[in-house]
Amino acid sequence: MDYQLMLDSLPLLWHGALLTLELFAIAMVLSTVLAVPLAIARVQPAWWLRWPVEAFSQVFRGTPLLVQIFIVYYGLAQLEFVRDSWAWPYLRKAYWCAVITLTLNTAAYLVHILRGAIEAVPAGEVEAAQAFGFSFWARYRCVVLPRAILLALPSYGNEAIKTIKRTSLASAITLAELTGVANTLVSRTFAPYEIFITAGLIYLGFAFAANYLVRLLERRMSRHLGPVPRPVVAAGGPD
Repeated sequence: MDYQLMLDSLPLLWHGALLTLELFAIAMVLSTVLAVPLAIARVQPAWWLRWPVEAFSQVFRGTPLLVQIFIVYYGLAQLEFVRDSWAWPYLRKAYWCAVITLTLNTAAYLVHILRGAIEAVPAGEVEAAQAFGFSFWARYRCVVLPRAILLALPSYGNEAIKTIKRTSLASAITLAELTGVANTLVSRTFAPYEIFITAGLIYLGFAFAANYLVRLLERRMSRHLGPVPRPVVAAGGPD
């Protein structure tokens, strides 16, 4: 094992890791913003709201992310109306194709997570909000979503870690993120073990950091659910 090569490769790998973090952050923010209204639509009784969201979730959860990336990057360019649209300056670039695909794929999983969390909110809390005269959106904003987000945080953390690892597939469309830089270094040094082990350790560090941040957020959001302090009884007992 060439440890010196591992150390020498760190600056270049870290440069690719910054792009990995950028793809991850943008995909998580956009997918969360997209998943919240879709999850709300998914739990509504109206079929015309539920079915399109379920179809979206099933398609993106049921097909490989690499295939989705290839369809967006290579497939959309074959459509003339796409090339003539305002979106073409973005869709012609590998960066935005990766962002769009990661966002849609992650949103499909987050919709499934948030749907379960919303359905797990105690019915009594929702009924209490209705009894106080809360409107539909006020119930979700003040009661349902805060509780559902707390319930969904552990699964959300797992999805964040998976998204970090999914960004490695962006190297398939020429993006020089962490895995892409590692592939380039391997082709130059012919030392796959040292390079890929170093890249794997960086991914592992990102996963530990994401897990720590989610746990920290979970503790902060649930601090009001801590044990109720027991009343102090005087030594002489009650009169």
